[in-house]
Amino acid sequence: MTNFRHLTWMLIAAFGLVFSTTQSHAQKRPDADEPGLVADDGYELEPEWKKQVVYFRTTEAPGTIIVVTAERHLYLVQGNGRAIRYGIGVGRDGFQWQGLVNITRKAEWPDWTPPPEMIARQPYLPRFMAGGPGNPLGARAMYLGTTVYRIHGTNRPDTIGTAVSSGCFRLVNADVADLYDRVPVGTKVVIRQKPEL
Repeated sequence: MTNFRHLTWMLIAAFGLVFSTTQSHAQKRPDADEPGLVADDGYELEPEWKKQVVYFRTTEAPGTIIVVTAERHLYLVQGNGRAIRYGIGVGRDGFQWQGLVNITRKAEWPDWTPPPEMIARQPYLPRFMAGGPGNPLGARAMYLGTTVYRIHGTNRPDTIGTAVSSGCFRLVNADVADLYDRVPVGTKVVIRQKPEL
């Protein structure tokens, strides 16, 4: 009888665990923004998404940033057929874009004010969030032209290599700080869907 009760309680506990996991997946938000979550700086990226110097053929000048959305990579052109490649998170379906812009502003531990169109889609977001470790913009932000988009850090390093944002490009905090130190305001940024042929 004791074994039967023990088995019954184990089955109830297992059912509860499965149900709560299913509920949390059902409530997961499409953009993966989690205001207030502090980034796990010990998170280990897959080798594909780690910063590295790679062979890169382009006609763009050294110092240019090239984002290739389909690859989930951002390249900082170095010249001599080389670039520093960073793994990034990109816009989800319907929020990917391409174009030519410049970095118009840079900020360390930026404040976040989600634009009205983002609030309309995601009313649960805060209207303002001060910069800091729990801010979805992460450690640094580079503002792109007159758009609402940025190259920024993240408090969700597990989203690097995915398409979950509302159009911004996110890097882990260590990588965005590295890129931030390498590029000035005015840097040319080329956003492409596919690699240059």
